[in-house]
Amino acid sequence: MKKVKSIILAGNGINCEMEMAHACRLAGSEVVDIVYLYDILSGEVQLDDYHFLNLPGGFLDGDDLGSAKAMAHRLKYAKIAGSGECLEEVILRFIGEGKLVLGVCNGFQLMVKAGLLPGFDGNYGKKVVTLTCNDSGRFEDRWVYLKVNSQGPCIFTKGLKGVYLPVRHGEGKFIPQDGEVLKKLQQENLIALQYSEPGYQNPTMEYPLNPNGAIAAIAGICDQTGRLFGMMPHPEAYLYSVNHPRWTRERVPEEGMGLAIFRNAIEYIRKVL
Repeated sequence: MKKVKSIILAGNGINCEMEMAHACRLAGSEVVDIVYLYDILSGEVQLDDYHFLNLPGGFLDGDDLGSAKAMAHRLKYAKIAGSGECLEEVILRFIGEGKLVLGVCNGFQLMVKAGLLPGFDGNYGKKVVTLTCNDSGRFEDRWVYLKVNSQGPCIFTKGLKGVYLPVRHGEGKFIPQDGEVLKKLQQENLIALQYSEPGYQNPTMEYPLNPNGAIAAIAGICDQTGRLFGMMPHPEAYLYSVNHPRWTRERVPEEGMGLAIFRNAIEYIRKVL
């Protein structure tokens, strides 16, 4: 059986790496390494050695210049010692080999600002969507209902109807560049998650069910391969029943809803890579 190797990026203000690593272990990844960005830049760690790249949430660079914008520039311009390659080149090779990338919160912001999502027609690096300040004008820390698009290619959400997860962000409002970009996302079923009413039936623009005012209630998107996925809510924050905000008052399953997203990723790697 294939030994699945997951890498979780850390450093520069990221602060959810431990939870994300734990989620990968619970999902069955045999190798789970938390790696600082500068270990990759020094050449000490090679991204090529892994199957699953996790970009966790946090406060990248203090969210100065806009969430994840500084890190997006690092991907494009920072060189890896010895090879002369920039991080972007290494990540594009990683994607080209059919591997998986998950970005959560700051990680999602990084993926859209680096142009890794939506990556229309394999054109990774072209920025056509963004995530910006919540309509409420403040940091939102609450739990939300998320409707899953069962018709889409997203590997991470296969078999799910809906999930209930926490959001923790100040810049989570999803905005496409224009109506044509939104139309393409909709037509190709790349909108993987939408903020919804309880019961996961109908997407909603109503606050606080939609905590940031995201266009078309978009909470997460994937690329056309389904292997690159970004989402604002935190699946790694709901792995056990005791993570649920009402676990003492409601009958809650022992396994948290967020774990399914990581299980889907690990199972895909075993079967395909």
